[in-house]
Amino acid sequence: MTLPSTDRLVPPALSVLRIVSAYLLIQHGSAKLFAVPHVAFFDNLQLFSLLGAAGILEFFGGLLLLVGLFTRPVAFVLSGLLAFAYFLGHAPKGNVLVPFLNQGESAVLFSFVFLFIAAAGAGPWSVDAWLRGRAKPEELKVRAATAP
Repeated sequence: MTLPSTDRLVPPALSVLRIVSAYLLIQHGSAKLFAVPHVAFFDNLQLFSLLGAAGILEFFGGLLLLVGLFTRPVAFVLSGLLAFAYFLGHAPKGNVLVPFLNQGESAVLFSFVFLFIAAAGAGPWSVDAWLRGRAKPEELKVRAATAP
């Protein structure tokens, strides 16, 4: 007996992974920028600081990922941001190879999820896919040929 193929579930699952991950990241950014949800650690956060810049990238990059616009470059930048956050903020607090002990497991997981999304793309439920679907194949060839 052969099992039915689940290949058709992969593209929507990619979209769900992107949407849920972006939603969670937006919460990190909104906690830093708008104190929603309130986290006492961020009460005196300066906008022009590393944490403030991280909040801006998390919130606005998360919004772009949520709708699936400019997904690959945004996910790549966010992957780097989260790797940077891990090595700068979490790794010095304990063993760099054991993120559980330095409370950095979410930064590591986010970093690799966003790296995967940067490689795989947004999935079918995205503005990127909608825009791609509106372009005619001939226009795509012209754009690819004239791209720098």
